[in-house]
Amino acid sequence: MHKISVMLIDDHPVFRQGLRRVLESEDDLDVIAEVEDGIEALELAKQLGPDVMLLDINLPRMNGLQVARALKDTVLDVNIIMLTAYHDDQQVFHAIRAGAAAYFPKDVSPRRLIEAIRLVYQGSYVVEDRVLEKAQVGAWLLEQFEGTDSDYGDDLSSLLVPLSPREMEILQHIAQGKSNKEIAYELGISRQTVKNHMTSILRKLAVNDRTQAAIYALRRGWIRLQDIS
Repeated sequence: MHKISVMLIDDHPVFRQGLRRVLESEDDLDVIAEVEDGIEALELAKQLGPDVMLLDINLPRMNGLQVARALKDTVLDVNIIMLTAYHDDQQVFHAIRAGAAAYFPKDVSPRRLIEAIRLVYQGSYVVEDRVLEKAQVGAWLLEQFEGTDSDYGDDLSSLLVPLSPREMEILQHIAQGKSNKEIAYELGISRQTVKNHMTSILRKLAVNDRTQAAIYALRRGWIRLQDIS
């Protein structure tokens, strides 16, 4: 019997150990690695090629959405289940856009999580208690997109990804209270480029100003308070 190889990514050791005990009680699941850092998770995933990743959104150095998106840009066939302490409909939307095959709050029951691991390994998606195939997920994303206040104009490719790596980086600096001039200097780009990115961030998150954007990201674990100096 082929065992489904699983990689755990979370920066809380007790949570990881609990997950490992639950998963290893199943004959068809094999936990091959535990990681607590986003960048380390990305590097190790490329080395090990797990079948399924249980990926927390709120991680040091690189958040789970960024890890998922970076993996989606590789040739690896990794099925990602996103876990988060912050649960709302928009967070589900962002997780699936980033490349996750399923999304659960951290208080999910072991039975549901184990079932989801098997489903995503088989190529299905688990979204809001529904098991969907790939074509159905596209329709679900479009439905969610049409129900948001965000104005993407004609750029429907924006629907399929969360904030770009540069936008996420700029959002981190915004949360640190830096001005456009300071951000431009630190990143080696022009102030106009920063402004353009800022406009894109506000549009994608459907918020009115940079403070709201920073709060949005902090609440959802995209940015960590520990990382703000």
